[in-house]
Amino acid sequence: MATRPAPPPLLVACALGIEHVALRTGERRARRRGEARRPGAAPGDWGGGGPVTLLRTGMGPRAAERSVTRALAGPDLARAAVLATGFCAGLAPGMHPGDLVVAEETRDARGTVECVGAELLVKELTRALPGRTVHTGPLTGSDHVVRGPERSDLRATGAIAVDMESAATLLSAVRAGVRPVAAVRVVVDAPEHELVRIGTVRGGISAFRVLRSVLPTFFEWHRNVLLPRR
Repeated sequence: MATRPAPPPLLVACALGIEHVALRTGERRARRRGEARRPGAAPGDWGGGGPVTLLRTGMGPRAAERSVTRALAGPDLARAAVLATGFCAGLAPGMHPGDLVVAEETRDARGTVECVGAELLVKELTRALPGRTVHTGPLTGSDHVVRGPERSDLRATGAIAVDMESAATLLSAVRAGVRPVAAVRVVVDAPEHELVRIGTVRGGISAFRVLRSVLPTFFEWHRNVLLPRR
């Protein structure tokens, strides 16, 4: 009797230690509640679609490129779906810390990568985090923290948010092989709520709590993008 090949794993990449802590905390909560594991999943397959690895890449596009390329070169993650996550700066007026951004595409000076299953992610995030605003659109990359007037310049390109690693992460992923990729970010910094302001601490706590809660939605995305297309 032929053995079915193991489903591809999921690589969830973030940059900062605080982001990694939020995701690890969320993973432990999901394990305790049984949210992450589906009936019939093999041990360690907490997404129901294959093993899940949380990767801290380090800050900036170069660090993200190095870490993701190295991870995907190993046999365990060679076929992995890749999802970039963490915090971001919102570009559109009216955005608030704790809002979610689901990328339709990521872009930087080196190219654009189309994301897979954005509609599914929006649906799952809306269900899992009722009351939280979910924005969709292009997510642009930067090699530095964006401040002041630069927001308007990036907004004029059509981007709705900016971070330093998502574009590099997904570009490195697709260059390493054909695979589903996506990016979900939590707004920690927005036009009316810049990091230099007093409200930063409160906004940061809100963003941390949201990021802590999103991992089960990534599992659901992973499981569904692995289904055969009809």
